[in-house]
Amino acid sequence: MTRTLTSQNGTPISRLAFGCMQFGGTADFGAAQEMFAASRAAGINHFDTAVGYNDGRADDILGKLITEDRESLIIATKVGYHGGAGRKNILTQFDQTRSRLALDFVDVLYLHRFDPDTSLAETIDTFVELQESGVIRYIGLSNFAAWQVMKAQMAASVLGTRIDIFQPMYSLVKRQAEVEILPMCADQSIAVASYSPLGGGLLTGKYANGESQGRLITDERYAERYAVNWMHGTAEDMVELAHDFGTEPATLAVAWAMHHPTQPMPIISARNVDQLRPSLDALTFKMTPEIRNRVSMMSVHPTPATDRLEEL
Repeated sequence: MTRTLTSQNGTPISRLAFGCMQFGGTADFGAAQEMFAASRAAGINHFDTAVGYNDGRADDILGKLITEDRESLIIATKVGYHGGAGRKNILTQFDQTRSRLALDFVDVLYLHRFDPDTSLAETIDTFVELQESGVIRYIGLSNFAAWQVMKAQMAASVLGTRIDIFQPMYSLVKRQAEVEILPMCADQSIAVASYSPLGGGLLTGKYANGESQGRLITDERYAERYAVNWMHGTAEDMVELAHDFGTEPATLAVAWAMHHPTQPMPIISARNVDQLRPSLDALTFKMTPEIRNRVSMMSVHPTPATDRLEEL
């Protein structure tokens, strides 16, 4: 298993996180407020945003929603997706996101993606500066390869700190994290908050039903990311299997992701509370090893890191 982080008052991080990417975009303040309340009622205390989400409107909305019970919440934000991982850009973007959140400190600050043009020593030194000044509690990384995480971990250890949490893509149709990332995080005691457990909505089955909205339709990156025939076949199989178990495909998909042996914390999201509920239901779904194996068999298992197929 990976590491368990805690809030300021010692509350353990929840098994699911809520991602605020829709706030201020497809989810207005009213919808965001309803989803936040539903998430809190389900026991979620981990909320994830980023400096660029909907031109900062996601931060503005989240900041208004977290004023009560702040000490039991874990608020995570991300910088460096645009502009690189240099000190100046990190500090500028962190000031922007923290100001919009109206917070003295955030619990987790992620570097949103690897920057090959900036020394990791400079990047990690900047994060340590923020950590030592008390404006961030935990250091996170997102969208890194395993070897890149380990380089960052080495740079952090030299400065007397560590990488606390990592955010990879992980779903039934995107399983590359199983090869090295999840084992590495378990070995290094790095918490995992995995994103896109529904495969951009593919695993809800809505696109097979002729859905005309959603990221696979409106976002070219997502369309390309999931433009593989077997993935769409897996989504159709997920609908049938979920029906057999008397549940929703989204529930089964999120429960499958959260029950990997390393216990990642999937980041769920939605446009409204009705769309969110099937993902929240994963918290109470009885995912047995037998059911998880049955779900796993519906997708392509990634090859081992050594590419020795006989070891599968």
